[in-house]
Amino acid sequence: MLIFSHPWIFWLAPLPLLVWWFAPPRRHVQQAIRVPFLKRLEAAGGGSAQGSAGEREISLAVRSLVWGGIVLALARPQWLEPPIERSIPTRDLLLLVDLSGSMQAEDFKNNEGQFVDRLEAVKEVLADFLSRREGDRVGLVVFGNAPFLQVPFTTDLSLCQQLLYETSIGMAGPRTAFGDAIGLGIRLFEDSDVPSRTIIALTDGNDTGSSLPPVEASRVARDREITIHTVAIGDPETVGEEKLDEEALQEVAKSTGGEFFLALDRSELEGVYSQLDKIETHEVKKVSHRPRRDLYFWPVCAALFVSLLAHAWKLLSRKATLRSQASSMRLRVNTQTFELESVES
Repeated sequence: MLIFSHPWIFWLAPLPLLVWWFAPPRRHVQQAIRVPFLKRLEAAGGGSAQGSAGEREISLAVRSLVWGGIVLALARPQWLEPPIERSIPTRDLLLLVDLSGSMQAEDFKNNEGQFVDRLEAVKEVLADFLSRREGDRVGLVVFGNAPFLQVPFTTDLSLCQQLLYETSIGMAGPRTAFGDAIGLGIRLFEDSDVPSRTIIALTDGNDTGSSLPPVEASRVARDREITIHTVAIGDPETVGEEKLDEEALQEVAKSTGGEFFLALDRSELEGVYSQLDKIETHEVKKVSHRPRRDLYFWPVCAALFVSLLAHAWKLLSRKATLRSQASSMRLRVNTQTFELESVES
């Protein structure tokens, strides 16, 4: 779309006409030489001494076009490009995924209905969950004996899905350092300036290797205004080190204003993340920018071209007039010479 950055410049268009009307050129009248044979001189010269009316009209048209081009360029014409939109994240979402040895239990089903280990089921459900989080910055922390940052906060959800699929059971150690994983998440949020910060933690066991208890870590998160949702998967009747500590997970979620969920199979796990998607609604803030392309050089080039063309035409016209005058003078001289020779004979 064509726009003008300074449209008020068009008010200057009639300025030359106003100057011609209200400030005419000074005329000095004085006695001129009276030439009784002026018409004969004009005829010999091939035209009027004051120029033809056609030449004056052409000169006026050229000046008008040049002035119009200058005014158009000063108004700064611009071509407005289609808008470019960019999404600004309004939420930082950190996923904590347990990779301890207990995730090897094959008591969940995949999309084809085949029994797979818990991590494979979590990968499929989380990938679907991530596909619906457009507009959020998502990070991924995996934990076993210690927590490790797998994906820093990013809006590239496909990259986050890919690196999630590359995780494997035991790559962070066989134990469960859940409290330390929350502590790492809190440190990752230190540079976050978005209004909403959320942790979604998934584990199938109790904390067996943290230097910071999960409940204590959740209190620090609460003070930093970080919400933690906990998702417990697997069999709650398991005993020993792999026992699911529902009480601790409930306390972690409750202390930060989050929710606790229990998923015993794949369908329940899908329901948990669908519910989380509703709880943690994402608002996408978009900023729009419309690039502008300056076009002022086109009227400038047009005015320059018209001016050069008019000057070239004037020079060629003068040369043609001089050539015509010279031919006419030679013809008159030859005619007069012929007449004198005739009289003498």
